[in-house]
Amino acid sequence: HVTMANSFTRMMSGRNTATAVMLASVGAGTLVSGYLFSDSTAAAERKRLYPPSADFPDLRKHNNCMAAALSPSIYAHLRDKTTPSNWTVDQCIQTGVDNPGHPFIKTVGMVAGDEESYEVFAELFDPVIKDRHNGYDPRTMKHPTDLDASKVTSGVFDERYVLSSRVRTGRSIRGLSLPPACTRSERREVERVVVTALSGLKGDLAGRYYSLGEMSEREQQQLIDEHFLFDKPVSPLLTSAGMARDWPDARGIWHNNEKNFLIWINEEDHTRIISMEKGGNMKRVFERFCKGLKQVEHLIQERGWEFMWNERLGYILTCPSNLGTGLRAGVHIRLPFLSRDPRFKKILDNLRLQKRGTGGVDTAATGDTVDISNLDRLGKSEVELVQLVIDGINYLIECEKRLERGQDIKIPSPIPQFRK
Repeated sequence: HVTMANSFTRMMSGRNTATAVMLASVGAGTLVSGYLFSDSTAAAERKRLYPPSADFPDLRKHNNCMAAALSPSIYAHLRDKTTPSNWTVDQCIQTGVDNPGHPFIKTVGMVAGDEESYEVFAELFDPVIKDRHNGYDPRTMKHPTDLDASKVTSGVFDERYVLSSRVRTGRSIRGLSLPPACTRSERREVERVVVTALSGLKGDLAGRYYSLGEMSEREQQQLIDEHFLFDKPVSPLLTSAGMARDWPDARGIWHNNEKNFLIWINEEDHTRIISMEKGGNMKRVFERFCKGLKQVEHLIQERGWEFMWNERLGYILTCPSNLGTGLRAGVHIRLPFLSRDPRFKKILDNLRLQKRGTGGVDTAATGDTVDISNLDRLGKSEVELVQLVIDGINYLIECEKRLERGQDIKIPSPIPQFRK
């Protein structure tokens, strides 16, 4: 240390002998960290040379929730704040700045980098959440959680219409950054924690893990054929948010031996948990979903970890659109008459349901078969949302049968969004 310190002293003495002697006396390590410190301070000072107004993004052509909520004054208030893991509001909104959205499809336009993002940048997240979740106010409302599948009634559909049923959600591990912000080590830690816990599942939930990076061609093809494999994110919404970094490092798929309960690791969220099967037995799918979820949570807690959750926002996930339950309960359903009826959209709106193509989130509906699921995630419990889907699907099947017989159908009255 002394020889190093002496060479530093000589190096510094041309400039300021007193400083050099002082630094030499506290040791070279401190000097180096001192240099680093002054560098980062300089960066912070540099940033402040420009007022927030000079950094405010141009959002004039944008149609997303973030662009609608972000004002110059909110931006000025948040620009220089950081979460404990050094995540900034600029990083939260980057995906919404880079992707203006579609004139007819309003995207969310921002993501969280860690659990604290929702607190530190609440001034922007709260109005975005309120906009996306149909008026749910995270400042005044509380989110109910209920995973008691026995409360669900009449969840078995007519299989002439319903081809498959699934329920999915996401869970995040508290204390680790979310996929837009995580380091490689944090991402690997998520994988380690979750895969270790999953190895404790028994009985009809026992299964195995396939790491994307270590999978054989044959395994990969098999998972693609079974529609299990998620691909490298290519959607600019995801890539601008930073979720595809280091692909496929620490990503993978776990599924049980029956292949009706599966978990994606480190895609858009730490985990995506899916229960699914062919046919119309939504009740059984939801029962397996609740049982599996409770066991996974228990196994993770046994190892000293827990899920991110709070009573205002429910389960914390990367995209504000998935807060609350994170739950999407849906079916692939054949509706040749109803899907062509001009009233179909209004019926779905009033039942709080949404329609997608059967290929996933960005695909158009093709032919007679559509993917119908709940629109809401936040402000209603899992049980309430699954029941809402069951009642709604039964109503759609009833309409389809009436149209087959040449009878008229009615648009149902709108379902209220929240319990008063």
